[in-house]
Amino acid sequence: MSSNKYIIIGGGCFWCTETIFKKVNGVISVFPGYTGGETINPSYKQICTGLTGHAEVVKVEYDSKIISFKDVLIIFFSTHDPTTLNRQGNDVGTQYRSSIFTSNLKEIKIINNYIDELNSSKEYSKSLVTTIEKENIFYQAENYHHDYFELNQNAPYCSMVIKPKLNKFLENGKTYLK
Repeated sequence: MSSNKYIIIGGGCFWCTETIFKKVNGVISVFPGYTGGETINPSYKQICTGLTGHAEVVKVEYDSKIISFKDVLIIFFSTHDPTTLNRQGNDVGTQYRSSIFTSNLKEIKIINNYIDELNSSKEYSKSLVTTIEKENIFYQAENYHHDYFELNQNAPYCSMVIKPKLNKFLENGKTYLK
């Protein structure tokens, strides 16, 4: 039986989330994309309107013998702000919602327990607003979104938004690094 699993998560802009998870030991692949909406095969331009219902997400394939589902959640919640509704920083709209897409009842229970744990710990000054949504069709983003940070490190968004998030993770998440 394969130990390869996947999770579809939205932590705001998929460029940030992809960049972080590509550094995680046990992660096999990370694909930016869209899910959770009604439009069939949406484009980035359509997603950006906020009218399709989709979230910018990444599909993270990982080896559960190397990294646990709970550790994936720990990384996810610690690398974005799960307390802001439909936004991450200056990225505003439902497409930037903090979200996890799954139909696996065991995963839903683990996610809910971890959210309760975080809310009880007062690690965040506000309650988490992360949604757990039914897994839907995952549409892979256009090619120019793949490896965006690696290919565009000097772009203002990369240097001002992604790089600081990545540096914080590299410092605080050393136990998870490849």
